[in-house]
Amino acid sequence: MWKQITRHLSFYVLIAIIAGILLGHYAPATAVKMEIIGKSFVDIIKLFIAPIIFLTIVQGISGMGSLKKVGRIGIKSLVYFEVVTTLALAIGIAVALLIKPGLLDKTGLPLQDASKYTGARSAHFSWIGFFQSNITLQVLLAAIVTGIVLNYSRYRSAALRLLQTLSRYVFGALKYVMYLAPLGAFGGIAFTIGKFGLSTLLPLMKLMACVYLTMFLFVALVLGSIMRYFKFNIWSFLSSIKEELLLVLGTSSSEAALPSIMRKLEDMGCSKPVVGLVIPTGYSFNLDGTSIYLSMSVIFLAQLYNVHLSATELIMILLLLMLTSKGAAGVTGSGFIVLASTLTAVHRIPLEGLAFLLGIDKFMSEARAITNIIGNGVATLVIAKTEKEFVSME
Repeated sequence: MWKQITRHLSFYVLIAIIAGILLGHYAPATAVKMEIIGKSFVDIIKLFIAPIIFLTIVQGISGMGSLKKVGRIGIKSLVYFEVVTTLALAIGIAVALLIKPGLLDKTGLPLQDASKYTGARSAHFSWIGFFQSNITLQVLLAAIVTGIVLNYSRYRSAALRLLQTLSRYVFGALKYVMYLAPLGAFGGIAFTIGKFGLSTLLPLMKLMACVYLTMFLFVALVLGSIMRYFKFNIWSFLSSIKEELLLVLGTSSSEAALPSIMRKLEDMGCSKPVVGLVIPTGYSFNLDGTSIYLSMSVIFLAQLYNVHLSATELIMILLLLMLTSKGAAGVTGSGFIVLASTLTAVHRIPLEGLAFLLGIDKFMSEARAITNIIGNGVATLVIAKTEKEFVSME
């Protein structure tokens, strides 16, 4: 049994995470210097994202034959994303209203500099800006166009053979890079603990516990029910992607696991076109964890400042976040800009409240990223099943 355990990459990632936590707690100055290790690993993985998305989608579309089916998968995915993320937003608001994590004494809370986010009070969501700053969507669009053009080309067969060869090389190289995953997880978690310290969590532990509990319930009940309806098991799925989940936990980045989750979903039986279309789009539009965090944060700040929100205002916040949460997939810190623009539109909650959230945001980013990647995996399985593009590998 020990030999079987030590063969899995997830075992070494878990050991690395524990080592990173210990280093961050007992030698924070040294741990902060480990940032370069975690950051470098994520940067290397990001190099694979564009070619993998491009190759997967072009092969999928040009090999599928029916462009009508491609369009149907795209529309179905976007409808699914909107329904599930709206449900996530509503659940976040409901749990925050029920547990009331914001009923605290502000004087005892850690305060960070939020000026660079509060300065964005006049920022408005722009679809053009969102597209320009999102390399994943740009590659997705380029791949869809290329796949459609190739579908009508007389060189289609030769091009597909070339793309298949390139895919083997890219995924082969990725396999070796993934052996560095324990180092990436160690560097990421060591920096987080060393920089912010476990003591930062204590004053806002109620909010953190509330966020983690809500995300667990969302995965177990909402996503679990969706999976059961389509004859899948959520716990079996989570077990099969445990390496990706641990990697996300260590690096706080769902992007770090994007290439490997795409490959794993194909291995589970999802067709290449569905994986290629749903996962990259989901990374921009299906952010379940981020949606829960954003909605809970707004209610938390309202409670912190004793601002009573009417039913009409709660509905307005939900509608606002349905739009603005889609812009939280860009650069680091975009979640706070989304929060700032939402609070500005509400007018009643002080924007300066963001300063209280900054201290623990890094510790909650892991929960957001893990929930996001689980949500996108579930979406891919569901879309594949409804499109009869899923073949069980059992």
